Amino acid sequence: MIDHVVLGVHHLDESRFFYEHALRPLGLKVVSQAPELVGFGDDSGRPFFWLAVREPSHRVHVAFTAADRAAVDAFHAAALHAGGVDNGPPGLRPEYHENYYGAFAFDADGNNIEAVCHRPV
Repeated sequence: MIDHVVLGVHHLDESRFFYEHALRPLGLKVVSQAPELVGFGDDSGRPFFWLAVREPSHRVHVAFTAADRAAVDAFHAAALHAGGVDNGPPGLRPEYHENYYGAFAFDADGNNIEAVCHRPV
């Protein structure tokens, strides 16, 4: 089991803005912060996804679980509105499995961020 993930970023404020907006539809928010570190988590308050000022991560793919397909749609719209670059609009990805519904966006450092719902409609 994975306890946490840390992405290195060039500009913490810009990355924080992107992730705060993109992850909000998935129920995630900033739950911890320091001058060069921001941690995201859910209402439990435990951070599991971190942004850190360091050599940026490149081409990392992180997929976040969405409660339903509407949350995937909202994630994608929020990610693009917050400056992300489209890397695949919301939709079924039957090449993975018949109920795989996902959407993808690149962050400012080129990481591929995804929201995915595995539940049928």
